[in-house]
Amino acid sequence: MNDDTMNDGKMNEQPLVLRLHRKLKGTVMLDGSKSISNRALIALALAGENPDRWLSNRSTSRDTETLLQLLQQPGNNVFDAGDAGTTFRFLTAFLSIRPGEKTLTGSARMQERPVGPLVTALQSLGANIRFLGKEGYPPLLIGEMAPLGKRVEVAANVSSQFLSALLLIGPYLPEGLELIPSGPLVSRPYLEMTLGVMRHFGASVKWQGDAIVVAPGAYTPQPLVVEADWSAASYWYAMAAFSEDLDLTLKGLHQDSWQGDSVLPQMMEKFGIQTTYGTNEIRLQKSGKPVRPLFEWDFVECPDIAQTLAVICAGMGVAGLFTGLETLSIKETDRIGALKKELAKVGVSFAKLPPHFSKKQPDKTFYALENKAQWIEPVRYDTNGDHRMAMAFAPLGMLGPVEIANPEVVVKSYPGFWKDLENMNEGILNHR
Repeated sequence: MNDDTMNDGKMNEQPLVLRLHRKLKGTVMLDGSKSISNRALIALALAGENPDRWLSNRSTSRDTETLLQLLQQPGNNVFDAGDAGTTFRFLTAFLSIRPGEKTLTGSARMQERPVGPLVTALQSLGANIRFLGKEGYPPLLIGEMAPLGKRVEVAANVSSQFLSALLLIGPYLPEGLELIPSGPLVSRPYLEMTLGVMRHFGASVKWQGDAIVVAPGAYTPQPLVVEADWSAASYWYAMAAFSEDLDLTLKGLHQDSWQGDSVLPQMMEKFGIQTTYGTNEIRLQKSGKPVRPLFEWDFVECPDIAQTLAVICAGMGVAGLFTGLETLSIKETDRIGALKKELAKVGVSFAKLPPHFSKKQPDKTFYALENKAQWIEPVRYDTNGDHRMAMAFAPLGMLGPVEIANPEVVVKSYPGFWKDLENMNEGILNHR
């Protein structure tokens, strides 16, 4: 695959045809974590430092590159985050404490993704922000802040990125920040990741009861080697589950991780995959244990790997019971709707269960996955503009012929995915 697959910013309609063998042996060097990289870039920008001096193994994803370019762009008060949700949310807070008037915008899909709770919280701290279109949604006009205080309460059940965006600017508010997450907290590991990055760069931040308190001050640059992306590892775990001959090493991962998706080894034990930790790497092998007929998991702390696990269940004929998917509908696409549509193409049902099913846990919504994926002719999967749809469904190419529409979407988080896959499959990927 090359740059010719992109034309004037539009994705090539040509699908990627996958016929993958079931031997998975070798080594993959994974890219750095996008989530960690983006948090570190904001901290270093606030410190006025060049990230090239301090960050190693920075993510090469388009989202991270977009954030870096916007943080470094000279003399332009229009900031276009494209379809990068983390970039947009982090920049909303970052730009609110910078001088001058700025316009922050994004793609058509970005303008459908809510940002109201973050803007309201920033306004309560004295930020000068107004919506240029639909109330509660991008684009935004951001003026200069007139600080009003440090205490703010934010609903924690929409996106942990709202909380992280506020926390990252906390040291640069005159009185610091006292952030109170209200309601159920989604994706808590991402919040803890933010605190870890802040502490790495010298911020004083701690939990005090139900509040997170950030002392006023500044970030002090320190070298940071960005750990590899566990979300990216999930696609290789899927192929490991479908493989017949397995001995795969994934470089850059370790057990003591800031990432919530590092729960993958425990999940994949249920599918007969053994993970052995080495020095800055993991090794995947078959455990020899039987695969369990039912997989149950609450994804509230690791929503980015829910699609991958749904595909693993479908490919192995394992029934699935999923909860904690509340944030999936406001991602790059409506991921719940997309999963339902794409899995149905191979006879797999993914459906929301009626409320009475969860009467013992009324605060949770359950989704059930049933049937084993089956097909003869190539199945074309629509990515719906979502990088994770493309990579989650690609491993099914080990079980039968599949086509991935708009494969270029992977540049958002894992630009080298197709190249890595082709290297592992001896050049048998091809465009039709």
